[in-house]
Amino acid sequence: MQWRVKPVLPVTKLTGAVAVVVLAVAFAAHDPIRWALAVLVGSGLVVWAARDVLVPVRLAADSDGVTVVTGFARRRHVRWPEVEKVRVDRTTRRGLRSELLEIDTGDAVYLFGAHELGADPEDVATELATLRA
Repeated sequence: MQWRVKPVLPVTKLTGAVAVVVLAVAFAAHDPIRWALAVLVGSGLVVWAARDVLVPVRLAADSDGVTVVTGFARRRHVRWPEVEKVRVDRTTRRGLRSELLEIDTGDAVYLFGAHELGADPEDVATELATLRA
C-alpha cells in the first residue's frame, strides 16, 4: 500500500511562487529588499513543490514494515517490530481541528497529515493496523 501527496498540493505551491513574483513586479519597483524577499520566498515554494513532485509517495507499507520519507527525499524502511506505536493525533486550536498520523519508532516520530497522505489519517491508521497484524 502507498499513500502519496495530493496532486493539488504542488500545483498550489507553484501558483503561490508565481503570485509572489507577480506581486513583486507590481509593487517592488526598484526596491532591492522586496525583490530579494520575493526571490527567496518564490524559490522556497518552488523547492517545496519540487519535493512533492520528485517524492510523491510519503508512506508505503507492506507485511514487512513501513517505508517513510525523511528529510528532503530520503527513505527509511522500518520493520514492524521496530514500530512502537501508530496512532492518530487530534488537536483543536483556535477552532481549527487537525489530525496527524503518528508513527513512533522509539528513536524517531514520523508525522503525516491528510494532504501528505492523500487520505484520512484515521483510515490510514486502520489499514496499517491490518497490515501489521
